[in-house]
Amino acid sequence: MDVKVGPHWYRNSNGTIEIEGLPQIELSFRKGKGPLHLNFAIFDNVGQLHAKVEASSLIINHQGTYELIKKEDGLLLQQTETKKPVLDMKVSEGDKVEISQGEFYTLKGHLITITPLEWSVEKTREGEGETDSKGDAVCLAG
Repeated sequence: MDVKVGPHWYRNSNGTIEIEGLPQIELSFRKGKGPLHLNFAIFDNVGQLHAKVEASSLIINHQGTYELIKKEDGLLLQQTETKKPVLDMKVSEGDKVEISQGEFYTLKGHLITITPLEWSVEKTREGEGETDSKGDAVCLAG
């Protein structure tokens, strides 16, 4: 699966996105080319689980902080009050997933920001480019 995080393509990944060495996002397609299947753990700034998405459904949602919107071509997880995107993704050309924007905490309590220009965690930043994941996880910051 090819995954674009901000402006950077990660080719030939297994659909798992590891951030700071820990898996936080899992992407797959139902029955090969069906709708996008998202598993995603959302933490607060001290690393405690705040929300969880399994099989593209919000199953844990601390104090109703988040809402998950299923779009024809993807998913949008946003904060309920501010409508600020936590994770905005769409599917294009078969099994390509593009995460265009987002902002959430890693398990280690660090803020990750994804924009169309770059993604960043702590002092690590990645802009436009391409990486061959060789069938492994997409590795962001570590």
